[in-house]
Amino acid sequence: MLAPPSLFAEQTDGSMATTPSHDDAPLSADQMHAGTAAHGESSGLPQFEFGNWAGQILYLLILFLALYLLISRVFAPRLRRVMDARAETISSAIATARQVQTEAAEQAAVAKVEVEQARASSRATVVAARARVTAEANARAAAEEAVVSARIAEAEAVIAKTRDAAMTHVGTIASDTVVAIVDRLTGKSPTAAEAAAAVKGAA
Repeated sequence: MLAPPSLFAEQTDGSMATTPSHDDAPLSADQMHAGTAAHGESSGLPQFEFGNWAGQILYLLILFLALYLLISRVFAPRLRRVMDARAETISSAIATARQVQTEAAEQAAVAKVEVEQARASSRATVVAARARVTAEANARAAAEEAVVSARIAEAEAVIAKTRDAAMTHVGTIASDTVVAIVDRLTGKSPTAAEAAAAVKGAA
C-alpha cells in the first residue's frame, strides 16, 4: 500500500498550508505494475531457494552433531545406568525370592519330619499308657480276686465250722429225740450209747 501524500507543509511565516510535495505525486500504472511484479518475485519461501541450501545443510549438520553428542554423552549413559540398575534390582529380587523359596522348602521339610516324629511319639505314648492302664487294671483285678477268694475261703471255713457244730448238735438232738420216743412207746428209756448207735445206724 502506498503512503499518503503529505497534507501539511511549513510556510515562511510559520503557518501551515496544504500544498502537495513533488515526491508525493501519484504513481503511474507502469510503475505500480513493476512494483507488484518485484514484490511477487520476492514473496517465495527462502528455505526452498537453492542459494540458501548450503547454510541450511550446515545448520542441519551442526544440529545433528549437537544432538548426537547430547544423546551419546548425556542421555544414553543415564539411560544405560538406569537400565543396569533396574536389571540389577530385578536380578537381586529374583535371587532373594529363590533363596526365600529354598528356605521355605527346607523349613517345610523340617516341619514335616517334626510332625511325623510327634505323631510317632504320641502313638508310642498312647500305646504305653494303654499298656500301663491294662496292667494296672489286671493287677487291681487280681488283687480284688485274691481278696474275694480269701473272703470266700474264710466264709466257707466258717460255714463248714458252723455246719460241723450244727451236725454235732443235730446228733445230740436226735439221740435225745430217740430216747424220748422209745421211752414213750415202750416205757423204758434207752441209754445214751444205745440212742447214739441207733442214730448212727439210721444215718
